[in-house]
Parts: sequence; structure tokens; C-alpha cells
Amino acid sequence: MAEDIQTAVIGAGAWGTALAWSLAERGAPVTLWARETEVVDTINQSRENRAYLPGVTLPQSLRATSDIAGAARGARIVLLVIPTQFMRAALTLFAPHIPPEAALVSAAKGIENETLALPVEIIEAVLGKRAAAASVTLTGPTFAREFVRRAPTAATLASADEGAARRAQAALSAPWFRLYIHHDVIGAELAGALKNVIAIAAGIADGLGFGNNTRAALITRGLAEITRLGAAMGADPRTFSGLAGVGDLTLTCTSDLSRNHTVGFRLGKGEQIGQITASMRAVAEGVATARAAVGLARKFGVETPIAEEVYRVLYENKEPGRAVADLMNRAPRAEF
Repeated sequence: MAEDIQTAVIGAGAWGTALAWSLAERGAPVTLWARETEVVDTINQSRENRAYLPGVTLPQSLRATSDIAGAARGARIVLLVIPTQFMRAALTLFAPHIPPEAALVSAAKGIENETLALPVEIIEAVLGKRAAAASVTLTGPTFAREFVRRAPTAATLASADEGAARRAQAALSAPWFRLYIHHDVIGAELAGALKNVIAIAAGIADGLGFGNNTRAALITRGLAEITRLGAAMGADPRTFSGLAGVGDLTLTCTSDLSRNHTVGFRLGKGEQIGQITASMRAVAEGVATARAAVGLARKFGVETPIAEEVYRVLYENKEPGRAVADLMNRAPRAEF
């Protein structure tokens, strides 16, 4: 049960705010940390995060702060809901203030560019092996806007520590939020990161005016390359057929609520990536992840042709239509 469990949510973007809302709706005292003081002031004064989740009334038991020590003080659960590229810096700041008995749940979906580290590996680097082994990864097909409308939503909690996963399951579950536990942290985090890259590809195809055939092909072949890389990294292949894999991939590739799909769509319409990202307040993780995905694939000797083409469009100014043509004209091969 969430009642009386002091929870700190680090990151007041749409999904962090939605998770804080869900916990507070069920009676938990929640502290939501935001870097921007204007976001903190608006939440505390108007009970609304107008910057990232407008139109949602936040419960009185939810308090926002930009004070690092105050955010973590007394927390029994700490939810990390920050973009992966900023996770190491944020976690380093929070590390001295996280209570040693607090459960750590990461909802980051990305790969650190400089190190090619997944979120659990960043946690290990900053907090140590014991903290990483007991941490829990929350991932799956979750749009914040639908979640706060109480649309039935399911996700995965992955951890090497089954007890930690079950405690997170009990604390975070809600009548509108069904959570399944799983042991495969690497697979869950890799799937959550790479689906954003495939979503950019799907958005490009939609922006170019292609239809359902193309989108279905990208989802299916995207899943194939995610699974190949996961297998090379020691992930459980079953992970990619679950909520963390095909579930999140399908959601992100098929909806205009997806920031990554939106980036791709605008690329397909002829906009430049700098122009697109400058106009977005929220982070589209797939833009940074495309670089890291290609780095990981090359490190492990795995073919990821869709990710490679997305990378070339984003970082080498390749024309999107040419990228699609090059994918279609690759040498024929067996599907399996």
C-alpha cells in the first residue's frame, strides 16, 4: 500500500509528475524535485505542473521542491525520473542525501553517450554494486497524459533482487496501474532505450507519407535488431516480447503523443534536427540514444541497420528519403 510511505520523485517532467500524482492520489506523502524554481512554485501554489503536465490537479499531499537534501529526506522510496544523459550528475548530487534504507526505482529510458552505460550501470558507478543490485527498473508502455486519466496501464519492474521488485510492486501499483516483476534488468533497460530510436524511424516514415505497411515493417524489424543486441549483451530474449519490449515499442511508434515519433515526423517533413529540438521543452531521449545505440551495436558486433540510418539522419544530415531507400535496398537475406 502507498499510504504513509514517504516517496521522493526526482524529476518533474510529465512522467515523473504523473507517478508523483499516482502515489499522492493513493495517500502517500510525496516530494517532487524539480530543477526549475518556476515549476516548483507553480506546483505548490496552483497544484498544477503547467510546464510539463498541464490540466492535471495535483493532490495536497504532493509537495514540490528544488532543495536536493529536502527532497530525499525521510524517503523510503526514491524514484529517478530524469533523462539518462543527466542521470549521473543528478545522482551524484543526491547520493549523500538518499537514506540508506530507501528503495531506489529508476524510470530512465536511455543510454549514456560518453560511456554507453545503461541506467543501472550509472547507479552502480555512483552508488556502488549493492545499491545497483537492489535497484528496480520501471519501464513499459506508459504515456503520462493517458495515465493521469486513469486509463488502465501496465508496466514492468525489473530487478536482480526479487524482494525489492515485489516491494516496489506493492508500493507503486494502483487500480489504474498494473505492474509485473521480471529479473532481466539489462533487457528491460535496453528495450526501453532503443524503442525511442525506432520510434524516430517510424515518425520519419509517417512524415514522408508512407502508411501502415511501412510502420509495421519498422516495428517488426526494429524489434529484431533490439533483440539481437540484447542477446549479445546477455539479456533474456523473452523480455523483448513483453511490456518492456514489444509493448513499449508499439506504443511509441504509433502515437503522436510520443516525443520521439514527433521528432521523426518533423524530420520526414523536412525540418532540421536543431530546429526541432530547440522548439521542444521536454527531452526526446531517442535523439541522444541513437548515437549510443550505434556505439553499443558496433562494440558487440551486432547489425542494427535501422538505428544506423536514424543516426545518419540525425548526425550526418542524411536525407530521410535516402535513408529509407538504403534500408529497402540492402542485400536480400533470410528473416530468421
